[in-house]
This record gives sequence, structure tokens and C-alpha cells, in this order.
Amino acid sequence: MKPTHFVIPLLAALLTVGCAPSGLPPAEGFHRSAVLSLKQAASPATHPEQRAALYLDAARTASTLLNSASSGDAARTIYNTAAADLTVLLRSEKNGELWNRPLTLTSGGTSYRLRFAKGTRDGVWDPAYFTSFTPAEDVKLKTIKRRNRQDGIGGALVGVHKTQPLEAFSPMIGVTAPVTAVLDFNGKEVTLTLIDPTEKPKVPVAGHERLLDADFSAPLAYYPQKSELWEGLMGAIRVADHMKTTGLYMLQPYDPDRIPLIFVHGLISTPRMWRNVINELETDPELRRRYQCWVFAYPTGNPPLYSALRLREELAKAYQQYPGARDCVLVGHSMGGILSRTQITTVDLQAWDAIGKTKAKQFFANVKPGSLVERATIFRANPKVDRAIFICTPHRGSPMAIGSLGELAVRMIFLPLDLTAAMTESVGSSIAIITGDPKRMPNSVAGLSPNNPTYKVFDSRPIEAPHHSIIGDRGKGNSPNSSDGVVEYWSSHLKSVKSEKIVPGPHGACELPETLEELRRLLKLHLKSTPN
Repeated sequence: MKPTHFVIPLLAALLTVGCAPSGLPPAEGFHRSAVLSLKQAASPATHPEQRAALYLDAARTASTLLNSASSGDAARTIYNTAAADLTVLLRSEKNGELWNRPLTLTSGGTSYRLRFAKGTRDGVWDPAYFTSFTPAEDVKLKTIKRRNRQDGIGGALVGVHKTQPLEAFSPMIGVTAPVTAVLDFNGKEVTLTLIDPTEKPKVPVAGHERLLDADFSAPLAYYPQKSELWEGLMGAIRVADHMKTTGLYMLQPYDPDRIPLIFVHGLISTPRMWRNVINELETDPELRRRYQCWVFAYPTGNPPLYSALRLREELAKAYQQYPGARDCVLVGHSMGGILSRTQITTVDLQAWDAIGKTKAKQFFANVKPGSLVERATIFRANPKVDRAIFICTPHRGSPMAIGSLGELAVRMIFLPLDLTAAMTESVGSSIAIITGDPKRMPNSVAGLSPNNPTYKVFDSRPIEAPHHSIIGDRGKGNSPNSSDGVVEYWSSHLKSVKSEKIVPGPHGACELPETLEELRRLLKLHLKSTPN
């Protein structure tokens, strides 16, 4: 049909329906009818099934124009919008009654028979997995510094999996994933396929292999992006209020083929500190395809050995829940590096002789087998941890913990009563062996003191997995006499590391370009030593 044959009817329709939705190309050229279908489909006054059919009208018309020199770009925008909005509509309307079942959808004199593609292990999501969708373009980045996306074909979405009650290791808002919705037309037969763009960067659409439209930042930005400073501070000094949030959390759907990459934050911080690090790492297609990101959350006022115990317990739960999961990689910043180190170190009773046999005997005199104190101080390296990366980690403490600021912090921290009671019952006044004061309970700041005897214990035992250090020198280039402003080089340095990278940044150097480059290098190095 020649374009002039439908100009007048379309102009009339424009006068009655109005302008195209914001963000869509103008209703001109070969794609004008598709724009009008989208405009009508966006009206909430229209019946949901008719709206769905209108979205299919728009997508079908646009798909025939994808290779057009004049309308190809506009057609791609229309197709993508129709695929994304149709997916959101079908999942959300009528309490999900239109979702994941064969449908006959009619608009005007045209009827479509729509089916949903089943999930596969090679990059097609199971439609039943997702409980809601949000268009990726609607998710604001806020504290994420740059959007990581690729332009192509398909509706870019954030898929959300949230059950009631929440599944194990799920964040409160659910687990998110990048999803690209693709519509394949065979006459009036239509298949809606939900693609995982991290697994399948290209798919055939309208007779050609095409790069998918995908947004890899939006699923990460979908999680709450509050400032972490206040929450991190409260987690350090009001520990009891944050104990229930302690745990491992998946940031992506569990995949037995991908390596768990677990990030552990440091003092006065939260897992949100990793959002830009994860976002930047996932600009690399190989890394986002081979790794799945998790975080460990914990209130940072607790003694490091106790927090390390909770991480050890959470890892055990994860591998019990997912026995087929691959061995993991830990990335720990500051105190999070200490927690990570304990996961790949075996500390038995004899190891505590490093603080002096008499002191060790006195400390463990009343510690009962299986008690909290024993589990926090006697442990074996976890064979499921395959590698660890330490960033600005005080392996021998930080002088700041024993200064006036550290003393103030020690006094401000209030530990949970059940935790202090358990420590008092086990060790009583012998707590002074750790704290130097029989009236003071150990906490995170005291645990970071260079005088803390546990560092002698760690240094007396080998680290039982490959490990690497990234150390800041504030750009002064004066290592080994350097400091990141919080941790001195002599504390961060380990002779046993496979590699050590000095970066020109401060203690919070995680987002530094040099740090990110080294993280990418180490994660790719790990892939070379790990079978697919």
C-alpha cells in the first residue's frame, strides 16, 4: 500500500486521539500507524486485552520497518516501547490473570494468538519467575554514577522476583534482573520471549540477528539508593536495631552456572557502598555473564570475630540451600577484608598460643564447646571460598582505633544484650585479654586496635586460598611507608598474596579507576583458573 493511501485517515485520527506519548517518534512516515496504536494502547480507559492487542499492532507494524532507511530508528523505538509496555501490562493487570498463558487478543478486526516462550538454560527467562516488571528507563540512577546499557531491539525491563514470605537471601524488595522482552510474529501468531541479555546479547528478530536493547544498571538502581552514611553510622553504634538485617543477600537471581561474587563492606558502611563497583564491573560482558553478585550485610559495631562468624554461618546456609552452587570469590573492604580473611583461615585452639599459652588457657578456661564464643574463635577455613580480594584491609589493625577518635567510638557503641551476656558467661573478666579492660566488652573499633592480640593469631596461620591486596597510598607513591589515611601499609601488606596493587587513592578507594581495573583483572584471572 502506498503511504498516500492512508494519510487522510491518519490525520483525522491524530486530531481525535492527540499527540504521541512522550519519548516516541512523531506520527509521520511509514511508522505513523504504529505511533497511533501505541497512543491508544497507553490509555487506561481502554480494556486491558484491547490495549494488549494495540501494543501488538504497534510492534507488528514496527517490526516490518526495522530495516527501513527512513523509519528504521523510529520503528525500533516503537517496537521496544510496545514490547516493554505490553509485558508490564500483562503481568500487572487482573492480578496476573493475563500472564504466562495462551491469549487471544483482539483490536478492531484483528485478533492475535499470543503465547509465552518457556524458560531455558541458555538465556531465556522463565515467565513464571517474575512477580512484576518495571521499564528500565523509568528507574532513576540517583547515586549510581553512569548508566550501563546497550542500544538495540526489545523492551528493556527490570524483572522483580518477590515472594511472600520472602525466599532465603532475598532483599526486602525482591531480587532483580535485566530482562529484554521480544515479540516474534508469524502472521497473527505471536511469541513473547523474555531474554536474559547478560547471557544472550543477540537474538533473531524480524528475520535478522540483532543486538538486544538492555539496561544493566537499572536492576541495581532499583534497590533503595539512600545515603549510606547515616545508616552505616547507626549500624555501628546502635547495633541491636540492625541485627535482624544481618545476612547474605542476592542481587541477582541464583544461577548454578555463575560464580558467586560476594562483597563485604567495612566499618560505618552498608552493602550500598558496592553499587558503583558492581555497576562498573558489569560493563564487562564476560564478567556479568560469568559472575552473580551477592552482598553480606551486618551492623559494623559488633566485634569482627562475631561478624565473621555470622558470615561463616550465612555461607554455610547458602551452600546448604544451593548445594550445586559454585565456589565463591570474596571481595572485602577494610574491616570487611578481615571478615573475609577469617573465611579462608583455620584457627584451632593451639593457634591461640600465639598470644601466650598462659593467656590462651585463661581466656578459654570457661568457654563451653559449641558456645558462641568458641564458634567465633575456633573455626576452619571454608573450602567453598576459592579466592579473596582485600581492599584497604587492616590485617594488623589501624592506629586510629586507639586514638582519641577511636576511644570516643568505642564508648558510643552499644552491643546487643544477648551478645554481651554470652561473652560475659564464657570468658568473664578474662575479656581483658582481648580488650585490656575487664569492664569493657569488645566491639568493632576495639577489634581494629593494633594492640588486639587476635592479629597475632591470624598472622600465625596460613591463608588457605589464593588472595590479593589492593592498597591505597593517597597518590603519594611512598610505599612501603605509605598510608591510605586510615590503614598503614605495614598493616595492609601480606607476604602471602598472589598480587599486590598500590592505587593512588584514600581508604575509600573502591571506586577509583585503578581499583576497578585491578578488580577486573583479578576476576578475569580467576575465570582462567576455573572451568566454565
